[in-house]
Order: sequence, then C-alpha cells, then structure tokens
Amino acid sequence: MTTPDFPGYAWSTASDAPARELFPGIRVHTLWKGDNGAHAHILQMDPNTHWQGADVHEPGPEEVFVLSGTFNDGTRDYPAGTFIHAPAGSSHIPQTTTGCTLFLFYPEG
Repeated sequence: MTTPDFPGYAWSTASDAPARELFPGIRVHTLWKGDNGAHAHILQMDPNTHWQGADVHEPGPEEVFVLSGTFNDGTRDYPAGTFIHAPAGSSHIPQTTTGCTLFLFYPEG
C-alpha cells in the first residue's frame, strides 16, 4: 500500500500552479511532470477563444476531461463531464464559445 509519504507521491492544486498563456484567453497550469515525460495540466479557455493552428498529439496520446463549460475540437461540442482520448498522431483545433476548463494528461509526454 502506498501512502502520501511514499517516494514519488505528488499532489498539486490548480490555484497553486502558475498560469502560462498559450494563446490570447487560453491558459495552462502545469500540475505535474513525471520522470518519464508524462505530464498533467489544467487548461482554461475563455469564451470565444481558439487554438492557433492544429494541436497535434506527439509523441503520444492526449487524454482530456472537460471539467466545466463546453469544449469543441473543431468538429463537435463536448459538455462538462466528457472524456476524450486523442491517439498519438491525431490532431484537432481546440476552441470554445462558452469558455471551458479541461484536465489534460499526456501519459507519454
């Protein structure tokens, strides 16, 4: 059984993670980075914002959970509570009209 004092056990809060603006109205908060390249983030998108160009998933997949609002991948809307698995090599154009907050996990970097 692992416990919070077990080596490698880590935690973070979105409010404590510094925000970095990726594009106007789109901010990322890095929650965790693993030794193997894996990383986890909170992404906040203001209403009527979009990614500039395609978001290509390399070298591995992207896992997305919509925490609030409605996320659009350039094709369809995903409301809060939706999980999306984007395989390595796939791409989309993240955007939102309502604003949204996403949890992002990259298991392979």
